[in-house]
Amino acid sequence: MTSIAHAAWLKAKETQALMAALDGARAGGSRFVGGCVRNTVMGHEVDDIDIATQLTPDQVIDVSTKAGFAAHPTGIEHGTVTVVVNHKPFEVTTLRRDVSTDGRRATVAFTESWEEDAERRDFRINALYADASGAVHDPTGGGLDDARAGRVIFIGDARQRIKEDYLRILRFFRFNAWYARTPIDPQGLHACADLVAGLDSLSVERVWKEVKKLLGAPDPRAAWEGMTAIEARARALPELTNHARLRALMDLDVDLMLPVDPMVRVAASLADQQAAKTFANRLKLSNEERGRLVFALGDDVKITSFMSLREMRRAIYKIGNEAFRDRVMLAWADAKGEKAQQWRALVAHGQMWTPPKLPLTGDEVMAAGVPAGPKVGVVMREVEAWWIDADFPDDKLSIIERLKAVAQGLN
Repeated sequence: MTSIAHAAWLKAKETQALMAALDGARAGGSRFVGGCVRNTVMGHEVDDIDIATQLTPDQVIDVSTKAGFAAHPTGIEHGTVTVVVNHKPFEVTTLRRDVSTDGRRATVAFTESWEEDAERRDFRINALYADASGAVHDPTGGGLDDARAGRVIFIGDARQRIKEDYLRILRFFRFNAWYARTPIDPQGLHACADLVAGLDSLSVERVWKEVKKLLGAPDPRAAWEGMTAIEARARALPELTNHARLRALMDLDVDLMLPVDPMVRVAASLADQQAAKTFANRLKLSNEERGRLVFALGDDVKITSFMSLREMRRAIYKIGNEAFRDRVMLAWADAKGEKAQQWRALVAHGQMWTPPKLPLTGDEVMAAGVPAGPKVGVVMREVEAWWIDADFPDDKLSIIERLKAVAQGLN
């Protein structure tokens, strides 16, 4: 039997303490499930640890509390309790079976059957369980083979799985982007194509969460092309129309092994700032996310591969390091990857240089004879313009001399 006993997260004292408490209430009644097992088998990093259990939520809370752990009923209607052991959270969910679904949410009933719990999940690689010893259990009979081969296959009838929750169309492509080492499963793809209209019923928040994760994959090109081919991209994300620039950016990311940033990829696929605003408003992005997309698509600073260091510093001072890097990446993609060394150097320099703060205060301006009021701001801006043009000298004496000259010119 396949074992993941070597996994550091499984051997951690917090993990073992919680499993010992759960198993103390029902021997063998709790198993790790989903991402932590899948990622360990496939050699990926593990972020969260989920546990499936035959215990009821009330029993999980009782057992955890008696063991000295904090227990929070974070999703009690679906059987989920978040247990915190020494500041480490675990999601513990009672085994479930679907009673009814409407394509967006499900009504569930608790069960003690591992097979029933597995059957209600989406993909076979997500229905792998492991007990406290690390032994892996595969109720669907295909999860381990899929994990080893790098395949994403729906459990049972793909159409039925999708009808249970239409978000699974986007999840199908997201999991292909992250885990597939083989071509997209044709049966799953056909089922997604047939039911693509179901995407219209999803909340924009769920759509955005999936898309952001998909575009955060190291190489999502095949998955993105699959989405586009069945019109899932056009249906769920009509604003993302700049396919050529997005593809060029992803080629750069993959070929040059650049750090992946899903927000830059989203910006690359938007036509302009108006498209960014429309996209951000419709999908209810945070103010920070909206601002980043809009700034990335600005044209108030000219970005070229042959920018001098002085021009680069002026640009960064005006728009900030993040927006500068975003714009460099988009310009690089528009250039179809030409002059890679120059673009890469620009990115590196842009990350290393921190814009300084003008070493001048309003009190110093007034000490130079400028009366309190609007003129203080006028003088500050004049001195700042000179300071920027002089390439940000760290010379207080020169700045004060310039201040005196500007102040005298106003009198």
